[in-house]
This record gives sequence, C-alpha cells and structure tokens, in this order.
Amino acid sequence: VQLQASGGGLVQAGYSLRLSCAASGMVFSRYALGWFRQAPGKEREFVAAVKRGDTSYSDSAKGRFTISRDNAKNTVYLQMNSLKPEDTAVYFCAASAGVITSSLRNSGAWAYWGQGTQVTVSS
Repeated sequence: VQLQASGGGLVQAGYSLRLSCAASGMVFSRYALGWFRQAPGKEREFVAAVKRGDTSYSDSAKGRFTISRDNAKNTVYLQMNSLKPEDTAVYFCAASAGVITSSLRNSGAWAYWGQGTQVTVSS
C-alpha cells in the first residue's frame, strides 16, 4: 500500500486549500481513509475520516473542512476552507481496512500513512 499526499502550500488566513491523497496497492473502496496533522512540537492529531459512507471530524475541522473520496480515482480529498494560522501543520493521509469507528481518532489504529504535505497559513 502506498499513499501519496499533495496539495499543501502557503496561504493567507481565510483562504482555502484542497489536499489530495492518491492510493495504490490496495482495494481502495474497502479502506477507511483519514487525515491527521502534526504541528511543530505537537503530537499528531486527528482531522477527519471517512469510513464507508460515514464521515467524522475533529472539533476544529467541523464546519470548515470536508473529507471526500473518489473510489474511481483511488483518491481521498480534504477541502479546507476558512483556514486559520493554527491550521499550520504537516498533513498526513492514512488508510486502514480494519480500523473500528471508535478508534478513527487514534493515529495508532491506522495501518498505512502517506509522507505528509506542509500547510502553512499566514495571518
């Protein structure tokens, strides 16, 4: 399984970015997919996940970010609107075939990780 994240960059507060994560080596439709982020000096934290048709979000992401998947393209997206300086972090995509719903927010429950893409939001 390989995950390749892209789409990060430097934006001003209030602007939007869309992250993409292309997957290979897996039956994409069978996997839960997630996004986590890690800011300097902080632990990796949950942002959003999609399992089957259900989505979940962190409190900070709810209402601003949207996770979606395109099974035909083996790609998961994270649309991030109204970005804030505190959203600055390296964003990682993750995949797992066996993660249970109650463990989606636990980074240790995810089997595969992408390399990360940097998002920097200036004030």
